[in-house]
Order: sequence, then structure tokens, then C-alpha cells
Amino acid sequence: MSTANVSEDVRVKFPLHSAVWENDYRTLEEQIKSSQNDIEAVDPRGKTPLHLAVSLGHLESVRVLLRHGAEVTKENGKNWTVLQEAVSTGDPEMVQLVLQRRDYLKASTALGGVPQLLAKIRESPDFYMEMKWEFTSWIPLLSRVCPSDVCRIWKSGASLRVDATLLGFENMTWIRGRRSYIFRGDDSYAELMEVNHEDEVVDTERFNISQEIEEVTLESMQPAEQEVAKRLTTPIVNTYLDTKDIAFERQENKSGIWGWRADKTEMVNGFEAKVFSVNNVSVVIRTRTEHLTDEEKTRIKSERNILESLLGTVEQHISAQGDLTLEYATATNPTAITPEEYFDPDFDLGNRDIGRPIELSIRTQKFKGTLWMSEEHPLSLVEQVTPIIDLMARTSSHFARLRDFVTLKFPPGFPVKIEIPLFHVLNARITFGNVNKCSTEEEANITPAATPTSSGEEEEAAALPPFQVCPSVFEVPASYHRQEAADTHPYPTTTRSFCSTPSIRVYWSRAESQARRGFGMMLMGISLM
Repeated sequence: MSTANVSEDVRVKFPLHSAVWENDYRTLEEQIKSSQNDIEAVDPRGKTPLHLAVSLGHLESVRVLLRHGAEVTKENGKNWTVLQEAVSTGDPEMVQLVLQRRDYLKASTALGGVPQLLAKIRESPDFYMEMKWEFTSWIPLLSRVCPSDVCRIWKSGASLRVDATLLGFENMTWIRGRRSYIFRGDDSYAELMEVNHEDEVVDTERFNISQEIEEVTLESMQPAEQEVAKRLTTPIVNTYLDTKDIAFERQENKSGIWGWRADKTEMVNGFEAKVFSVNNVSVVIRTRTEHLTDEEKTRIKSERNILESLLGTVEQHISAQGDLTLEYATATNPTAITPEEYFDPDFDLGNRDIGRPIELSIRTQKFKGTLWMSEEHPLSLVEQVTPIIDLMARTSSHFARLRDFVTLKFPPGFPVKIEIPLFHVLNARITFGNVNKCSTEEEANITPAATPTSSGEEEEAAALPPFQVCPSVFEVPASYHRQEAADTHPYPTTTRSFCSTPSIRVYWSRAESQARRGFGMMLMGISLM
């Protein structure tokens, strides 16, 4: 902590931040109890009192702020979370404190909203949908092993079934199988069944929602020492989709000898769709390593595989702040920023900042996508499809990328087909088809790929009653062996384990018991990423 005193003017403008700066946690407690002070106020550098306390390494102030409900998931002005800044300090106690509070907040908030979530799902119309995934690559050797899959989804009331055959990727090999994940729930309970059709085995877990809510306490969310240690020995990674300059441009067809241009349209599974190019989108991966030892940095660098070297990203390195020996310099204020400088919005700090000097690399991958939008499609992207994609994204890396894309502000209509890059060398084409064509599992097994429909067929479909999914879809054959999934760990521990891994790195092939529990929590809307 700098020994420079905070001026009276700064104390008046930023009472909580001033107390944090000096780690005067008793005054901080008194100031918070005053209703006049906003615990989420932001200083000129984009930090809340909690962010500032963490960056300065002031544990006592952090405890006070967390005890009074300071928002632990908020990002600072540079888009880093409180937990990420805590890891940057290299202090295990700080990481444990922030991680525990963050997990507790997210778990309790998510579980509290489960009844409303189930009610919303229940109220939406029944539907059946197929998502065809086709993976392609411009690299010949890689293109030969690129898989495809058809994901079948039934939704009826508060019940959901997802069938998939592409289960994961391990040791450079795609893992296939026949799995069904069936979720059923009401206001008081939820049930998850994982059906292995090859082995004819059904694993079942049941969750008492009220009991789960009661079991979520701050004490129960105590992170394991290994979890804290892992965070302190791995890079801080922040991945986001940069869409601030995104542009959807209609593709055009040339026709006639004069080369007249007309907006391009195509028929996709019986629906006329406008074709758009998606431009000016980038995936940005920011990685911080200032909390790692030289040995850990060397190890991590050596672990980069061949695929990463082909990603085609533009990398920028930002080194730690210069070594300055100043009167008030400390480990968390290495360039001796004074309170007057820090709290003056007109003072340019340049590359200087509070906290451990940042070692940052930024990798940017620009990509173009293609979008086929139909205004005739019967499903609602926002109300019916996006929630399902969001649920799947919690445990599937390619669904996670699709989720990031479909949450953008699309042109009018439903995206009947989407083509997006997963990495620089791997693209995914997702086609939505056979909508409401299969009310039973038997129909899904024999229904061919969707073909264009005539106007007469469309009129006939419009006259039919609302689509209903047969209840048998959510049952399993009586001949299958049923077993209750072993629940040797209490809910909070398992939830933390499921949520501690970034969704972009998680596959269906993760540990069976963890996946079942995690998928169940996922379907109830929990995301502790």
C-alpha cells in the first residue's frame, strides 16, 4: 500500500474507495452501512471498491465488501472479473475468498430461478427439431477426419430430450456413440436420464429442487485446495466475441449478359432463405501470466499443440510495467501511483495501473460467416431454440461457439442454416431441419432428410392442429438396465467441479458421473463459469 495520504477532496468524492486505498476496513464498514454510499460505485479507472481492494491485495477490505454483498461477478473497466484479478495477485487466500463467494452467489441465484425457468419452458409450444452439424477444413489431412452429426431435440412441457452420436474428441480421435439425454421436471423436482443405447443402460439422477436450494450455503461452497492451486498455476484466459463492428450484408447473384445483380435467396429444407455474409467479427483471446513462475510459463508454452500453431491468429504481447524504484512503490502499486493521480479522471496514467504488473498476450482471430435467414420458419429463435442451444453450450465446445453467434442481433427471420468457423482451420455448418416432423422416436429413426415442400403441403400443414410430442419419447425401453447414479458427493461440491472448467473446453466425454450431474444442473439453468 502506498503511504501517500488520501486527500479530503478524494475522500468526499470516493468514500469507499478511499477507505479501501488505505485498507481502513473499520471506516469502510461504517461507510457501507451509510445508505448514502453506493457499494458498486466506479472510480475514474473503472474499478468498484471490491475490484480496487483485490488489486491492492487488501484482504481485510475484501472481506468487508463481500460480507456486505459487493457484486463479485462484475467486470472492471478493462473487462477483467474480480476472480481474474484475484488470481493475478498470486494470493491463495484471496483466490479462495473470492471464488467461494462467486460460486455461492451464482449457485443460489440460479437455483432460486429454477421454478420460473421450468414454468417458462413448460409454457412454450411443443416442438421437434434436427440440427445437422457438418465440419470442414481447408487442410487436406484434417478434412478427411472431419465428422458430421445430426442432433435431435424434442421438447414437450417441461421435458426435454437430446439425442447425439458425436460424443467428444480425445487423443486426436472423434468419439461416437448413441446417447439420449432426457430431462423431466416440475416445480419441486427434476430428473435426468442418460441413456446409452449401445449398452442398453440408463443412469438416472433425481434432484429435489427445494432441498438443493437449502443445501447451497456459503460454507458448502468452500473451494478445494487443488482448485485454488490450479488457478494459480494456469494462465488467466478471457475469451470473447468482438462484434462491435459486425455487419450483415446480403449476398448477390449475377444474372444475364449484362451482369445484373439481385439479392441471393436459396431454398433450405423447404424454406426460402435470404443469404447474408457476416463480416467484421473477431474472436479475441486474452491471456495473462504475471502470476506464474518462469518454470510454469515455460511449461505452458511447451504444451501448445500443433493445432494451436495453425489457428491463424494475430498475437500482441503487452509486457509488465517498467521497473521503477520510487519512494512509495509497493508490490501492488509498483509505479507508485498517488491517490491524487489515481482518482483524477483527467490525469493520464499511460500504461501504469494499480495491481501487479500485467503480462498480457492478445490473440485475435478474424472470421467471416454465412447466414441463411427465413421469415417463413415456424420456430422462434429467441423463445424456443436459443435456450436449448444455451443449455447444450454448457458442456459442448461447438455449441458454445454457436451460442455466441446466435445471440447476435440477426436480420429478421430464423437462421435455417449457419456457417461459422470454430477455429481458423475448422468450420461448422449447422442446418436446422425436419421441424415438427417427428412426434415419436420411431418417426425420427425413419424420417429422411428434409426436402422442399410444395405450396399445397404448406397449406395442409397450416390446417393441422398444433404439434404435440408423444409422451413415449421421454420414456426408455423396459428391457434397458436401470441404475441410480451414485451420488457420493453433495450438490455444492459437484456443482463447483462441473462449473470450474470453461465451457469452451468441455466435451460430452468428461467423467461420466460428473457429466450426468453437470448436465442435470445445466438443464436447470445453472452456469457458474
